[in-house]
Amino acid sequence: MNLDLGDLVGGRYKIIAQLGEGGFGQTFVAEDQHLPGKEHCVVKQLKLQSTDPITLQTARRMFETEAKILHKLGHHPRIPQLFAYFEENQEFYLVQELIAGDDLSKELTPGKQLSEHQVIALLQEILEILEFVHQQKVIHRDLNPRNLIRRKQDGKLILIDFGAVKQVSTQIIKQGQTKLTVAIGTPGYLPSEQANGNPKLSSDIYAVGMLGISALTGLYPSELPSNPETGEFSWHQQAQVSPNLARVLDKMVCYDFRERYQTASVALQAIKDLGNTTSATLTLPSVSYSQPSLSKPIISIPQLHNIFISIIVLGLGAAAVMGVVTFLKATNATDLYNRGETLLELRRYEDALEAYNQAVEIRPEYAQAWKGIGNTLFGLQRYEDALEAYDQAIELLPDYLEAWKDRGKALEQLQRYQQSLDAFDSAIRIAPADLEAWNERGNLQIKLKQYSAAIASFDEALELRPEYPRAWYGRGWALHNMGLYQEAVESYDQVLEYKPDSAHSWYQRGNALINMNKYEQAVESYQKAVQFQPNFYQAWYSLGISLNALRRYEEAVASFERVFKSKPEHYEAWNSKGWALHNLGQYEEAVVSFDQAVKLRPNSQQAWYNRGNALYRLARYQAAFESYQTALKHDPKHYQSWYSQGNALVNLQRYQEAINSYEQAIRYKPNYQQAQKALQNARISLEEVKEKLQPEPELEPEPEKRGLPGLPRLRLNFNRSR
Repeated sequence: MNLDLGDLVGGRYKIIAQLGEGGFGQTFVAEDQHLPGKEHCVVKQLKLQSTDPITLQTARRMFETEAKILHKLGHHPRIPQLFAYFEENQEFYLVQELIAGDDLSKELTPGKQLSEHQVIALLQEILEILEFVHQQKVIHRDLNPRNLIRRKQDGKLILIDFGAVKQVSTQIIKQGQTKLTVAIGTPGYLPSEQANGNPKLSSDIYAVGMLGISALTGLYPSELPSNPETGEFSWHQQAQVSPNLARVLDKMVCYDFRERYQTASVALQAIKDLGNTTSATLTLPSVSYSQPSLSKPIISIPQLHNIFISIIVLGLGAAAVMGVVTFLKATNATDLYNRGETLLELRRYEDALEAYNQAVEIRPEYAQAWKGIGNTLFGLQRYEDALEAYDQAIELLPDYLEAWKDRGKALEQLQRYQQSLDAFDSAIRIAPADLEAWNERGNLQIKLKQYSAAIASFDEALELRPEYPRAWYGRGWALHNMGLYQEAVESYDQVLEYKPDSAHSWYQRGNALINMNKYEQAVESYQKAVQFQPNFYQAWYSLGISLNALRRYEEAVASFERVFKSKPEHYEAWNSKGWALHNLGQYEEAVVSFDQAVKLRPNSQQAWYNRGNALYRLARYQAAFESYQTALKHDPKHYQSWYSQGNALVNLQRYQEAINSYEQAIRYKPNYQQAQKALQNARISLEEVKEKLQPEPELEPEPEKRGLPGLPRLRLNFNRSR
């Protein structure tokens, strides 16, 4: 039933306010009438979609199981207690402790960046609660700022809403069928495996990590850029963060759940370790590794002196001395190599290079250090130099898999694609089951326009791991380039099955659909892309183009406006926005858009032509004529510009010039009927003008006459007869 204020449920809980409502139930504040102080509590009502016997029986069993879990969790001081659970009128109710306070979204507001110290404290507090939850083998499933309340009483965080009601309700399917794994969670804090209905304990770790990154950057999770191929977030540049904390958070939000901390206990220990370091930073000195203090041998000079004395006393001889020297060299080289690795991870490239160089000076045969030099030079974008270092490593270890792959990547950056492909072929010969090598091989074959071969490479990768999104994406792109758009869509769909929040996959899916003129479906794909990546201006632009094609011009204008937020100099968006405004009859605004377009690309024939059309609609014929003229400077064969210029000239009554324009239009499009008709009318108009301009014919003057002006001359005859 629908509860109203004042209703009594369970014979004791009086509804006094509504907290929230969802598709499967409602949440209320109630008074417990059986307690002296009528203590307030939270009542959650679950409304089933069906009350057939099988559904009801399944719901009853699942509800009881979840209630028992909530009761057990409620023993923790930072989780609300479960006071009661009951069934009434075939509806289910939970009664829990009411927590007075504000949820964490009040603290994590857009644009507000917390300090690293604050974030570490916040993460530790959340993970301490979550550790208890995970110890009970329970996954929260919906950990986000709104489900963390800062208790007014003592300022402690309380974790609420374990999704029991939502979980039960979404598992009750019509006809009594149940789905054991469902996607519960909040977008942005929902990892891919949970979106696919297969949550893990590490899914909660992902949510905590996203919360920490959001606190550091002041950005919503949906605003964070991500790598389209790996799915990993690129957020370090958006925050002031130490390398150690960045590394922990990156591990927490790894796309692959197997790469994350597997439980809250492990993640909590990582956070506590940060708190034990000074200012939550690495214990590396701040000075450059090129300074002598950092290149000291790990065994001091006095220690070395004592070792040599011991050798002499023991009479071990020169061979022992040489052995000690060799050992010290190897140890110092390893120490320097490890320092280089740490510095490389911190992107302190110059310092890392110094450490690696010192390592190979001590041990020239140290292949791993040569590869480290190559990776550092790669980070410095010195790809030719990096290539030489990789070659040195491979010369020392011909089957060095990682060096071959890195060599391929350096060659790719140098756009030496065939050589890069050869390097990955060598890697595959060494390790035929290396996913990355097969995937990179396919990407290179796309760049070499070897699309069928690329598909074969991606298929090899998918044989090794069918759920490998990067290979499905590359396969889709290869099919896309072959014009096999439907097959491309099917490959992109496979990416989205494993990675439903992949904005780039939704975007490319939309592009393939546009090529099939399936604009409605394309719009849906682009909308998904911008949902997961709101600043994805390419997707906003393509969405606008699709909406233009569907004549949904107002929505198209709104899409192009979103492009300008990220890319104000986007010529195509200004031009397309102008076209949408033109079709809305907003010609002045259209001219403004086209002005922006020609400002950004002065040689754009299309923008000048469109600008002329908008001016023509405003009856500004001279300005329109000038725009058409400019368009024709950039494309003299554009027959539509010739035709439109002719129309502007007709309105300016410059008929002979109009005739010339129409003739040019017909020259470039001989069967252009509109131009032929306009040409005929212009010729008629020109003849009419000529006739009007001809002077009246002059009358031939009469012979000069005598007499009074205007009077006929009289001739008189006199008879003289008598």
